[in-house]
Amino acid sequence: MSDTAKHIADLRKSYEKAELSEEASHADPLRQFDQWLTEAIAGAVPEPNAMTLATVASNLRPSTRVVLLKGYDARGIVWYTNYDSRKGRELAGNPYAALQFHWVELERVVRIEGRVERTTAEESDAYFASRPLDSRIGAWASPQSEVIPGRSVLVANAAKYSAQFLLQPPRPPHWGGYRLVPDEWQFWQGRKSRLHDRLRYRLDGGAWVRERLAP
Repeated sequence: MSDTAKHIADLRKSYEKAELSEEASHADPLRQFDQWLTEAIAGAVPEPNAMTLATVASNLRPSTRVVLLKGYDARGIVWYTNYDSRKGRELAGNPYAALQFHWVELERVVRIEGRVERTTAEESDAYFASRPLDSRIGAWASPQSEVIPGRSVLVANAAKYSAQFLLQPPRPPHWGGYRLVPDEWQFWQGRKSRLHDRLRYRLDGGAWVRERLAP
C-alpha cells in the first residue's frame, strides 16, 4: 500500500471562508446561483462552469461525468453533448438527472435536481455555430462512448470531416443541447467544525420553499 493510501484518512481541512444565512440569501434559487457563479468567476476559480452530471440507466446503475454549463435562465440549466453517448441514452430512458458544482476555492457546492429535456434545434444550431472550428469537427469525429481501437480513429475521422465540410461543418443530428428544469436546489457553504451551512430550495405549489438542512 502506498503512503498516500495509508494517510488519506488523515487529510482534513477547516472551512472558514464564508457563511450562508437565510437572511442573506436570495428567496429565488436562480438569483442565489447567479450570485455564487458570478463570485466564482470573479474569484478566478478554475473552470467555474464545470459541473458533474449524474444520470441513472434502466438497470438502476448511476453514472457521473463532468460537463460544461453553457447557459442558464428561468427555464433551466443548459449543456451540450452527443445524444448517442451513454448519458444521452440514459436520459432517453430516464429523463431525470442531478447536477453539482464544486467551487473548492470558495468552499461552496451547488446541487440541482430536476427533469431534463432537449433544447430546441434552433438553440443547438446557434450554440454549435459559435464553437471553434476544431470543436465542431470534433463533434463529427468522435463516436462518443463507443469502443474504438485507438486514437488514430479520431484523427482519421477529424481529417475526413475536415475535408468534407471545410470551414462550414453543420451541426450533427446526434449532437445538441439539454436543459435541466430544476425542482430542487441545494447550496452548501463550508463552515468550521463541520457545522456547514446547507440551504435547500424545493418547489411547492409552484413556489420555492427555502429551508435549512443539517449538514
